[in-house]
This record gives sequence, C-alpha cells and structure tokens, in this order.
Amino acid sequence: MTDHAPTTGRIGDHTVARVGYGAMQLEDRVPFDDAVAVLRRAVDRGVNHIDTASFYADGEVNRRIRKALAPYPDDLVIVSKVGAATDTGPIPLRPAQRPAELRAAVEEDLEQLGLERIPVVNLRRLDLGPGLSAHGDQIVDLDDQLAEMIALRDEGKIGAIGVSAVPEGVVRRALPAGIVCVQNAYSLLDRSQEATLELCAAEGVAWVPYFPLGSALPLLPSVTDNPEVVSVAGEIGATPAQVGLAWLLAHSPNTLLIPGTRSPAHLDENIAVGAMTLPPEAIARLDAVPSVPLPSGVEAFLDAED
Repeated sequence: MTDHAPTTGRIGDHTVARVGYGAMQLEDRVPFDDAVAVLRRAVDRGVNHIDTASFYADGEVNRRIRKALAPYPDDLVIVSKVGAATDTGPIPLRPAQRPAELRAAVEEDLEQLGLERIPVVNLRRLDLGPGLSAHGDQIVDLDDQLAEMIALRDEGKIGAIGVSAVPEGVVRRALPAGIVCVQNAYSLLDRSQEATLELCAAEGVAWVPYFPLGSALPLLPSVTDNPEVVSVAGEIGATPAQVGLAWLLAHSPNTLLIPGTRSPAHLDENIAVGAMTLPPEAIARLDAVPSVPLPSGVEAFLDAED
C-alpha cells in the first residue's frame, strides 16, 4: 500500500472520520448488551459519525444509541433520516413523505435519542430505487419538503439538511437549501449515480453511499464476489470488503462511509479501511470493472448499511 489517504472528511461544519457507522443492523434481533458494546467500541475506536433513523426497529435503534453513548461526546455527529415510518405489513416500512410526517419523525428522533438538536437529518425521497415508492398523497413536491426541513433547521431542531435516494436534478434543486450530504446507492459495481457524485464533490457536499458493497440479495451483485476485487485483496493482504470500501474512499475525497455490522471484529476491519490507501495500479484495475446498476422494481426498503 502507498502513503495513507486523508482519514477525515467534512459533513457540513463537522469534521468526521471518513469511516463512520450505520446503526440499522442493531435492531431487536441483536441482544441489547451486544448492540451497546458495538456502539461503544465504535466510538472508542474513533468513529464520530453514526447514521440512524427513528423508523429503524420502531425507534429501538435510537434508544440503544442513547443507552450506549449518552451523554454524547462533543464531536459525535448523529445523522438521522426522515421520509419513512414503521409499518406492520409485509414490508416493515411505509412512505412518510408529507411535511407533517417529516416533522413528526424529527420529534421522534429528538425524544428517542435524548437530544435537543439532531446534527444532520436526511430527507429520504423516493425518487430512486431500490425501495419504497410513493403513491397518492405521498407524492410530495420537493420544495414543500425542503420548506419544512428549513423550518426545522431555523427552529434549532436539526443542525443541517441532507437528501437521500435522489437523482442529480433533485440535488441541484436542493442545493439552495444548503444541503450538506447526499445518500444514494453507489458502489464499485453500481456507478449509475456518478454525475450526482461529481456534482456533490464540486459543491462541497458529502457523498455517503449506501449499498457500498452491492448486495447479497438475488439478482443484485456483491462487490466482494467480484474477481478483480478478490484478486486485489489477495495481493495487498486485505479482505474483499475492505478493498471495496477503500476504493470508494479513493474514488472521491468527499466520500464518507457508514458500513454497518453487528460484529466487533467486522467493525474493526471496517474502521481499518480509513487508514488504507490502495496502490495506484490496483485503483486502475478496479476503475475498469464494469458498472452494473441495480435493477428497478426491487420491492424492499434497502438503506444505508451494507
């Protein structure tokens, strides 16, 4: 490996480690004490960017974060998202796109996390898949949603605004609102949002990819199975997952990662990626891997964690 790449990045006014932690996997099936231990280990290892949402396990993930980490370290940046709500149907989430629903979700975050202000809140639109789709009164104009988000920011309930699951045109429309980050599906194997990434880099907006390693779901390719990724991993003594994540950090300096895991050992492997720099020859080989965009119509809500 060559000299280390920068290990920190920016999300709005905050400096954070480029490898953060996505908390979605810490739901009810994970024993409470295990979830608390993973969160505390992450922070002890220097993670200061944690991604969550009030609709993760109907608020249980937020409550676990509070139990594990409150009173919160001064440099900890908790990022939540709004635009969906817990549901009891076959898909455990439903759209919640109306301005009043966005505000209600922020209020839930504040109560569950025990915070007076959420540092960053992402508006999860339903413009891009895979995931939920909007129908009827859930088809809401972006300007109406941003007006509510700006009001919440002005009231001091959120610190900054991000957007998620949005194409380049929507990001351009959102820029005047002062957005600080964009969360879209993106990986070595799915670079269909490259133009959106380039826009974010030019505008100083953090790029926070979900599905950073593709997916293990049927028909959705996994970065860790790609022969070139496996080959590079063997040559540099890393895991294929580390190579896939390291490529993302090397690809654009505004990229921040939020891989999720229930495993302390896997957590350590993910955090180690922040200090990795792939050799230029390996980056060139990975850059040449064809992009295979995710197919449309996947009827499951798939979010920020791999």
